[in-house]
Amino acid sequence: MGYVKWKYEVLDKFCNDVFQAFGFTNEESRVVTDVLLMSDLIGIESHGMQRMVRYHKGIEKGTIHPKEKPEVVFETPISAVIDGHNGMGQLIGAFAMNKAIEKAKKTGIGIVTVRESNHYGIAGYYAKMACDQGLLGMSCTNSEAIMVPTFGKKAMLGSNPIAVAMPADPYPFFFDASTSVVTRGKLEMYNKMDKPLPEGWTLDENGQECTEAPRVLANIVGKNGGGIMPLGGASEATGNHKGYGYGMLCEMMSSIFSLGVTSNECCTFKDKTGICHGFIALDPAVFGDADKIREHFSEYLQALRESPKAEGAERIYTHGEKEVLAEKDRRENGIPVNDNTMVELAELCDYLKLDFNSYFVGYEFPKESNFFTGNY
Repeated sequence: MGYVKWKYEVLDKFCNDVFQAFGFTNEESRVVTDVLLMSDLIGIESHGMQRMVRYHKGIEKGTIHPKEKPEVVFETPISAVIDGHNGMGQLIGAFAMNKAIEKAKKTGIGIVTVRESNHYGIAGYYAKMACDQGLLGMSCTNSEAIMVPTFGKKAMLGSNPIAVAMPADPYPFFFDASTSVVTRGKLEMYNKMDKPLPEGWTLDENGQECTEAPRVLANIVGKNGGGIMPLGGASEATGNHKGYGYGMLCEMMSSIFSLGVTSNECCTFKDKTGICHGFIALDPAVFGDADKIREHFSEYLQALRESPKAEGAERIYTHGEKEVLAEKDRRENGIPVNDNTMVELAELCDYLKLDFNSYFVGYEFPKESNFFTGNY
């Protein structure tokens, strides 16, 4: 199956209507939609529109509680612990980062940890929230165990991504990456495309390398062993102990400080996932002149871009530059959505009694699709 492009406005209206149909207010739906579409706009397809089916399942199963609100259960002038009460991860994440930003503006730094949440989208969204207000922002999360520790054969950590964003010119610094080689969402995309996984990504139930996406995903869901390798690949020689360690840092900031559920226990409950997050907002002014710090950082980033290129290379990018370019292109030329994801969106419309054709005018499902009926 291939891809079809849609204007940002089409996907924006669709997402907002879907989440309102699930019972969220317009304001809440706007936040969730903004997180999802930022992901698609900057090219992180695994966490964009294709994630909607996951949230549908979470609401249907009762692990996502749409009516619950986050609650501050411990607080100091520079820190807070938030209990998300198993609500929508994006809403809890935005609430927590806003709390961190509020503290940073008063004291110079805000550190917030969250327990009892759900999948919150891309970590970079929350780091960018702080960056957009002139602060350094950091966000991380744990998740269902998919990462196998060094020398292990059972997934014990999540993809445990970490994101950092800091103001700079002409592009802000924006880094967002999992501490596993790839995320589960990337495996789902390969599974949708019926493509073998690249070597060095995943392990089977015996701890041996495996390129079969359906097998690895089934093992993750069934807790049968195996999973995704830490950043660094298959051995210490290639640095997988570093990815394992980075994943543990995210675990500390999220589940440990919050006294929440660690990755190996996430998503093992009937009525919650237990996912935890961590957030930091830091005002550069605690180190002196914020404008001069920004200028100094910008000069270094430019020096990186202008440094000598490898033979055959035309450009050196700094973190966040490709994302700015991707967003510009996709706002102008449309956001690509996989045909299999379109099938999922049609099924979602059926479930919520929404008119698929009113959003995706003229779309024709591929002949191999379950929806090739002439009715859509």
